[in-house]
Amino acid sequence: MDKITESGSHSTEIKIWPLENCRFAYTIGSAQPVRCSWISDQPLFYADYEDAADDELLMDDPVMDALERDIADLRDKTNAYDKVSREFAEPENHIQSLFREDAAFISTIYQSAPSTLGDALDILHQSRLASQFISFAQLHDVAIRETSHVMDAGYDRSSHSVLVRADLDMPTKLLLMVRELRRMWQHRNGSGLHPLAVHPDYAVLINRAQQADLMVSMVRVAWELQLAGYKEAWVRIENSTLADLGRAFAREAIADFRSINNGMAARATFESWFLSERCRKADRSLIQQMLADYQGYVFSDNVETSRLITLDLTKALGKMPFGTNYLEVVSAQIVSDPVFTEVRDRSNANFLWFIKFERSFTESENDIAVKKALQPQTAEIIDFAPKQADKARSKPDRSVVEENAEIIEIRRPVGE
Repeated sequence: MDKITESGSHSTEIKIWPLENCRFAYTIGSAQPVRCSWISDQPLFYADYEDAADDELLMDDPVMDALERDIADLRDKTNAYDKVSREFAEPENHIQSLFREDAAFISTIYQSAPSTLGDALDILHQSRLASQFISFAQLHDVAIRETSHVMDAGYDRSSHSVLVRADLDMPTKLLLMVRELRRMWQHRNGSGLHPLAVHPDYAVLINRAQQADLMVSMVRVAWELQLAGYKEAWVRIENSTLADLGRAFAREAIADFRSINNGMAARATFESWFLSERCRKADRSLIQQMLADYQGYVFSDNVETSRLITLDLTKALGKMPFGTNYLEVVSAQIVSDPVFTEVRDRSNANFLWFIKFERSFTESENDIAVKKALQPQTAEIIDFAPKQADKARSKPDRSVVEENAEIIEIRRPVGE
């Protein structure tokens, strides 16, 4: 293309020629940052020819048929929950009301809130899962108490107590109590092993799985409470950072109510946790503990032992007071699937590699030191002490007097 522009006595000639071997290209200003043979100005483009045979093969492909069915099923589940979720939407001025409440709170003198633990326990008894957790805690003499010495809630193993703050609002208090009751359940059922007890690679997976299981229990109890008529807990789930987990659970529960007990809804929530950015935060917290640990790892010398422990612990995590173990059928896949095991954050991966390298280097140094200590050594006697008789000198025979030698220096034999 030739273009001549004139302005007064000056004229400029612009020549734009197509690039060789370039079917499509686009220009920004006076530059062409992208040159490709198969890029058009449209989001979707088509080639000049049509291969009918390939289209027919795709239509007959059973994998494509299964994929289309899954997509249609997911679309139906999403549309079904979108209709239900409208009643859980918060008003537009909700953020402003929260701001006003916080401003009023910080501008007045703090006063201890009255205890609402009894009301919270009464509400939790409306959920079958939460009531089973409470009964399990009573069976093992685990008390539920309110205190101001924790940030929000916590499970204290030494005192056999579940501690929760008294000044929390009711939905938050309920969800945090369920989280710590589930943590107590993990401890009592053999799935509360500290992640630092195994190899670093499997420690990351155990830490993730334990935290994901806590979120699954919170979401399930909130769903059961809204089915029983107490909807505030599910409103908190729906309008918080747990919304993606709640929607994953609700889609399965609405499509088939049996998925609540057979583990399908819980498994969908568990997988959604791993597909989110929560893995990065959990990994960072664990790796900081690894860097600060000075006692070493219990089972890190044998990677296979750590893998077997992780497999058994994953199965134990899915155990519920009633219903199906929601992780037992996929435990082997969880241990080997990169979706669950891969450290996707670059900084966390670098720190994890450094920890494993430092550990292996220390073990190699210890092995070398032990081998050197076990090597046989020889001593060369270069000076003798004078002969001495016994104190009483009752035996004048010099042949029975022991001779003492002094080792001046230890030398290795020649050739070693």
